Amino acid sequence: MSDNEHIAQVLKGDTRAFRHLVDKYKNMSFTVAVTLLRDRTAAEEVVQEAFIKCYRHLGSFEGRARFSTWLYRIVYNESLQHLRARRSDPASPDESIEREADTQGMNQAMQGLREEEQRRFIGLALARLSPQDSLILRLFYLDEKNLAEIADITGLSGTNIKTILHRARKRFYRALETELHGELRSIL
Repeated sequence: MSDNEHIAQVLKGDTRAFRHLVDKYKNMSFTVAVTLLRDRTAAEEVVQEAFIKCYRHLGSFEGRARFSTWLYRIVYNESLQHLRARRSDPASPDESIEREADTQGMNQAMQGLREEEQRRFIGLALARLSPQDSLILRLFYLDEKNLAEIADITGLSGTNIKTILHRARKRFYRALETELHGELRSIL
């Protein structure tokens, strides 16, 4: 069954149909929350609260966007609300990084690493970025969301998303370069 069919079942009173939606989207919802919050426990709480809100307001889902986009927007907003409660600013980009990374050298170095090592270094590099940069890169590259979907999730304009993606890629390559510094010398 499609997401819309499961939603229709839930709206008819079949609460078990919601379980399918939770199982299907819990991992990416957690990824969105933990990327922004950088705290596993808080992310678990936020995701739980987001699914509760989703269930309560499922009748207001209009279907103009995909269900996943609508849900991730709820997770995103819950995460931001949690951050505000902690008096943290999730969107404080570090504008001091201006230098372009040597992407060709980085690509050659990454090809020399095993897949497991690649995942580890990518994770370390993403952790060095601001939560917003990390989330937008994850949504675009790992979850393959398009710019419009990311804009729907984050509430940012498409132009802002493009700008953030451009700058976040530069920051990511710099962070990756930092993580690979010792590794890069041994590989090259």
